[in-house]
Amino acid sequence: ATALVSTLVGTSVAQAATASFSGSVKNGVAGADTDGTADGTFSAVNKNNLSFSASETTDSGIKISTGFTVVNEGGTSNNSSGLTLTFTDGSKLDLIAAGNAYKSKLASVPSAGGETGITGTTSNHAPTGLGFANASSSVGFEWHSAADALGVDGLTWGISASTGDDTDGTGSSSTVESAYSVGINYVTSAGDTTVTVGGGFVSADDSNSDSANSKGEETAVSMTAATGDLTVGLGWASGSEIATHSSTTDNSEVDGAEVVTAGAKYVSGDITFAIGYVDGDSKDIATLGSAGSGSDEYNKTSASVSYTVASGVTAIIGYANEERIDEGAKTKDQSGNSWYVGATISF
Repeated sequence: ATALVSTLVGTSVAQAATASFSGSVKNGVAGADTDGTADGTFSAVNKNNLSFSASETTDSGIKISTGFTVVNEGGTSNNSSGLTLTFTDGSKLDLIAAGNAYKSKLASVPSAGGETGITGTTSNHAPTGLGFANASSSVGFEWHSAADALGVDGLTWGISASTGDDTDGTGSSSTVESAYSVGINYVTSAGDTTVTVGGGFVSADDSNSDSANSKGEETAVSMTAATGDLTVGLGWASGSEIATHSSTTDNSEVDGAEVVTAGAKYVSGDITFAIGYVDGDSKDIATLGSAGSGSDEYNKTSASVSYTVASGVTAIIGYANEERIDEGAKTKDQSGNSWYVGATISF
């Protein structure tokens, strides 16, 4: 996608940073047929995205950048990306809403595209992907090393930390009091194949004296191998967390959470074939202070075919099959098949 670059000009601003914007318009039809008794359904999909970014470089060569999202998946948004300082040696420092280092250093496992999926229930806490315990506070930082760190070709690493208000006390509330994370990423070649390995860990705590688990504890690792037009990948994560919801009465202790992801992508000219697989399980209980005991599972197999119609225009067909098990029993209304046919215009 290409971004339209302009200069911000204000009547009260003598100089302004360089700014750009990008986005997409997504239109299609999505359908689902659950394993329950209800008939299959389908509906139109209209999702738009619009983001702005701004940056400027100081006289000493440090680049300062930020951005914000106006529209996200069709809904209005005011999500700022914080500040990023990029130093002359290539290292970076994210400030405010920085996130966790382990998540940003994971290798990107291929997955199928398209607006497929069946909505699950708040009581099923089986992880659906890597980074399920990725908890942090907005007040924090993440530092990214420069390329070829520590004199090792292809190595980068990072560290992050954040802190939040100590306001949970007791009851069912759980927010991040403190979090820290370390991540590493290594890229190397084996013949004609480029291999990428990434991962790390996060440890986040809350201030609720009634909870047994930390807010989030996770170790994750993933690997991809790319040979020509074919990319394959595999990921694994394990940990525990306090799963939080809009209603605190749904918050739950989650123990023994584990997930495996796998995928492959093949590009043939303007056509991209992709498949994905997720298998997650955990034990949970909606009583803070107790060990998770109810068995939850999540399994998803998906595939998609996308075609580049023109520059910035992509048509896609996607399909997925999902199975959810909550407290040891299959939830048929949240399991089944889903599909999507549509197009995305990016700018």
